[in-house]
Amino acid sequence: MTPTALIMMTIAILTVWGGLVAGIVNLAKHPEEEGNEPVPPVEL
Repeated sequence: MTPTALIMMTIAILTVWGGLVAGIVNLAKHPEEEGNEPVPPVEL
């Protein structure tokens, strides 16, 4: 593999795994509450 390909692969891997870690940290700090779900619409 060329050095350019290795650099781009590293950036892609860090972007994906970094987003995953950021999402987990965000959910750990601000967990979703089950009572805040909207009520489904009533069919007439």
